[in-house]
Amino acid sequence: MSTKVHHALEQLKTNGVRITPQRHAILSFLMESMEHPTADEIYRALAPRFPNMSVATVYNNLKVFIEANMVRELTYGDSSSRFDADVSDHYHVVCQQCGKIKDFMYPSLHEVEEAAERATGFKVYGHRLELYGVCQECLAQ
Repeated sequence: MSTKVHHALEQLKTNGVRITPQRHAILSFLMESMEHPTADEIYRALAPRFPNMSVATVYNNLKVFIEANMVRELTYGDSSSRFDADVSDHYHVVCQQCGKIKDFMYPSLHEVEEAAERATGFKVYGHRLELYGVCQECLAQ
């Protein structure tokens, strides 16, 4: 078990969340995946090890992780949500052909948030930046 997963499990325990084998597996899968999986992808990856686990179990556990600020849900209109266990400030590039999402780092855009507050009077609590293009694999096809 990675240090990151161990720390996350300890944080959940501290918050009174019981650590079930399924919960541990879902969180480990998410934290080790850089693919921003959907709930169905998580379910399919873990179903062989947990034949009694349902997609609803995956969704319910993802909700627990989101409420604990350990996972972000990335929604894209009508398509399935994707889940990201990296809750640090970072941005995404999305392939318009296959839907793959890659992380990239860029200096924080707090100045943009402040400019939006000044221009609109809103209190801004955060932002999400996504760029769209075509990944190397799709370009090669």
